[in-house]
Amino acid sequence: MSKALGLLSGGLDSSLAALTLQRQGIEVTCISFSTPFFGPAKARKAVAQLGIPLIVQEIGEVHLEMVKSPRYGYGRNMNPCIDCHALMFRLAGRVMEEQGFDFLFSGEVLGQRPMSQNLSALQAVARHSGYSDRILRPLSARLLPITPMEERGLVDRAQLLDIQGRSRRRQEELAKAWGLTDYPSSGGGCLLTEERFSDRLRDLFAHTPGATVADVELLKVGRHFRLSPAAKLILGRNQQENTLLEGLARSADVLLKTVGFTGPLGLLCGAPTEVDLETAAAVVSAYGKGQEAGMVEVRLLQAGHERVIRIVPCDRSLCQGWLI
Repeated sequence: MSKALGLLSGGLDSSLAALTLQRQGIEVTCISFSTPFFGPAKARKAVAQLGIPLIVQEIGEVHLEMVKSPRYGYGRNMNPCIDCHALMFRLAGRVMEEQGFDFLFSGEVLGQRPMSQNLSALQAVARHSGYSDRILRPLSARLLPITPMEERGLVDRAQLLDIQGRSRRRQEELAKAWGLTDYPSSGGGCLLTEERFSDRLRDLFAHTPGATVADVELLKVGRHFRLSPAAKLILGRNQQENTLLEGLARSADVLLKTVGFTGPLGLLCGAPTEVDLETAAAVVSAYGKGQEAGMVEVRLLQAGHERVIRIVPCDRSLCQGWLI
């Protein structure tokens, strides 16, 4: 019996790809990756319905380095889809070799995404992965050149599919016929495809070239204000985000909170000057209950050291000019 290892996002296409192979007697295992930009939650839900084993790997640091400088560039936002797919196949390929799988597969559909799933892009992914002769796309295989796995009889090409284009009609029909009832809608799931998050990521890379996974995690929380090339302020929008910011703060970060008025917690990161600290305090007070007060006290805490400064709350229209 052939053994296949598949990239599983948890979406309909990757689930159908796994079922397509499983239905012809191939032993299927799936792999999902965890990064700051997407995680395995959908894949875990999918395999619970499919009854297929799942391997989960955390690849945050190596994935972030790829995102900083992708060989094939970005899509509409900060999504380097070709490089990302190639990286995932490369990492899955190592697992394939270590654990004795015969080949890799994915749910990619020819022509579904004009930039990253055309024939040239699919070939670039396979080539850049280092496993070009071990990758199968079951949903579009009969429209693609025959693979060594099919030639060797590890897979029956006649039982593979010929889906192409952006319509999901064929996939939905197969899902119904094969009893796949619970699957997410198309799109979504990757923060790199979102415009606001991409704006924040571009700003981070521009001002912090050595950005880490911890820096990226902060992009997911609160309002972000670029106060100067050396300093960025993040404000919690509710108590949950205030708590998250407090937990994510590093020793070099400055936490800011108004005294005597309720309001957001501020986290100032980078290498702020005294002017940056005063500006951050003015912004924090502008978003709290003391915004109409003539003067507000703001407590600053950094690495266990605390001080209080008095500041006039900033005009909210001016704050908007710093918003990322």
